[in-house]
Amino acid sequence: MRKCVYAGSFDPPTNGHLWMIEKGAGLFDELVVAIGTNPEKGYMFSVDERAGMLRECTRGLDCVTVDSFRNKYLVDYAKVAGAGYILRGLRAQGDFDYERMMRYVNSDMDPGIITVFLMPPRELREISSSLVKGLVGPEGWEQAVSRYVPVAVLNRLVGRFRNARTG
Repeated sequence: MRKCVYAGSFDPPTNGHLWMIEKGAGLFDELVVAIGTNPEKGYMFSVDERAGMLRECTRGLDCVTVDSFRNKYLVDYAKVAGAGYILRGLRAQGDFDYERMMRYVNSDMDPGIITVFLMPPRELREISSSLVKGLVGPEGWEQAVSRYVPVAVLNRLVGRFRNARTG
């Protein structure tokens, strides 16, 4: 059984994340989408909210489960989860340099866990959670953001932004 972990902050999940999850689900018998948290980083959504969005977006992908981890190296989380693989995405040269370094560090920590890299299609390459968050706010933002996130995530963003303006 090939079990893999695909980790990120997913704040919020994007179409790029969903592409990685769908491809990972096709490559592995089980894919754990793991929300990593960094106590020094500020998030728009709580871990529970991000997990809910991910579960909604991956409904129908039976081999996908959503989990979270904190204060743990990804390779250690993968080992505890019983995964032999870590899935990572490469969008740009900077991603490649960083992910290559992390692959070697992870291998030093546990040579039995293999890192697998996927490159998203060109139209998803520039999408990031930071880009999405940066687009929220100005008039017409909903239409701009709708290109980059699943409907469930857009609905959550619209609700969050409306609550922030009326709260």
